[in-house]
Amino acid sequence: MIILGTNSIKDTGFNVDNSLRFNSGSSDYLTRTFGTPTSSQKWTLSFWVKRCKLGSTEFVFNTDGGNEEDRLQFNSGDTLTWYEQNSSAGTDAELTTSQVFRDVSAWYHIVLARDSTQGTASNRIKLYVNGSQVTALGAATYPSQNDSSRWNTAVAHEIGARNGGTFVNLYMAEVCFIDGSQLDPTSFGEFDEDSGIWKPIDVSGLTFGTNGFYLDFEDSSALGNDVSGNDNDFTVNNLTAIDQSTDTCTNNFATLNPLISIGSDSGNAQVLSQGNLTVAGNQASWCHSRGTFGASSGKWYWEAKLTGTMGNVNIGVSNAGTNMFGGTVQSLSGNTSIYGDGQYNINGSITGSQSPTFSSGDICGVALNMDDNTVSFYKNGTILSWGTNLAISGGTDDVWLPASAVYKSDGASSPVIEFNFGSPPYTISSGNTDGNGYGNFEYAVPSGYYALNTKNLAEYGWCYVY
Repeated sequence: MIILGTNSIKDTGFNVDNSLRFNSGSSDYLTRTFGTPTSSQKWTLSFWVKRCKLGSTEFVFNTDGGNEEDRLQFNSGDTLTWYEQNSSAGTDAELTTSQVFRDVSAWYHIVLARDSTQGTASNRIKLYVNGSQVTALGAATYPSQNDSSRWNTAVAHEIGARNGGTFVNLYMAEVCFIDGSQLDPTSFGEFDEDSGIWKPIDVSGLTFGTNGFYLDFEDSSALGNDVSGNDNDFTVNNLTAIDQSTDTCTNNFATLNPLISIGSDSGNAQVLSQGNLTVAGNQASWCHSRGTFGASSGKWYWEAKLTGTMGNVNIGVSNAGTNMFGGTVQSLSGNTSIYGDGQYNINGSITGSQSPTFSSGDICGVALNMDDNTVSFYKNGTILSWGTNLAISGGTDDVWLPASAVYKSDGASSPVIEFNFGSPPYTISSGNTDGNGYGNFEYAVPSGYYALNTKNLAEYGWCYVY
């Protein structure tokens, strides 16, 4: 389908420059012990989030307190819950959505607004997603009138973890907390007048209250920096400058799609990490993966850093109509790709080895030309003579997407591919952008080619999500 939401707005007016990429394997989280609040009865939490892992419980916000804790979490069924247990007596409040959040290609804006002084119970906690109040709830328990929450009291607060463990896999941007006011979403966003799509606005003029904070993640050396004026900075745990991302709610970048990360024989998936940009195999068979964004026109460029056994990695493009579970990568029609050992595959037909081949640490550049229906490959910035203008053919759709496959031999370490669609999961030593100034690539972007993000796609091609 065509991507909607903030994912398709070319000019948003207010631009968010950075997000923060959380990876559970690195035990990434932020923490801060709050002071005495303006009000533990009235407050508002607002943030933008792009999910990476589905089907598991992820604690996005939490107060560390053992049996007494407040938390906002995605559940194993991909619903969203706000939960309060402010005493050992049991649940004080709970809202759980009927709506599920399974779109790993999109940014969601979530607002939780609390005012327990309200006379009507259902007004004491309000939950909004993308500018609209959530009224379809699978569970709804509202706090007693004038009840104080544990969130926004003088205890430890965490972002991205629960009690220093159980970490999350997601991107976050524009994290705002307002101490002392129950605000609605229009304090943080607005509907675009042309497209009707919900988008962020500048929040710097809000009154944040004593414990209020605004995390914009723009200082890579201080990712917990509060820019609200309160200096309520968070302590950074295991997050580094490489976790600062330009994949944001105003310019959404491609990643790999965990819903199409599958094995060729038993259905076991590739292991995705680092914001769905790093892939590794987990079984002795070819495991395939495909990007979240595809295009039917325009010219697109991305890079992939290779580590491990080069004969067991495969990078290229796949037709949207290709059944990724239809066989091994060598036999898949609607697939054009190269192998680390110098072979290439066009529509299920594989060649013998070519030279040069790839070694661990090399970067493969991919240039997809949807205007001429070809794809070209680069090794460390130099185009491959045998990988130039390879035909893309086969499949049943005119949309093509980034694709990869890895094979993990029994008892061997897995080959790993680190994808860079413009916001890399690894350190870049040079730094190159496309012609619009987007992306951070190791090597020069070929003339006329662009990073796979929604601002570029809105200008140069159709933007699809799969």
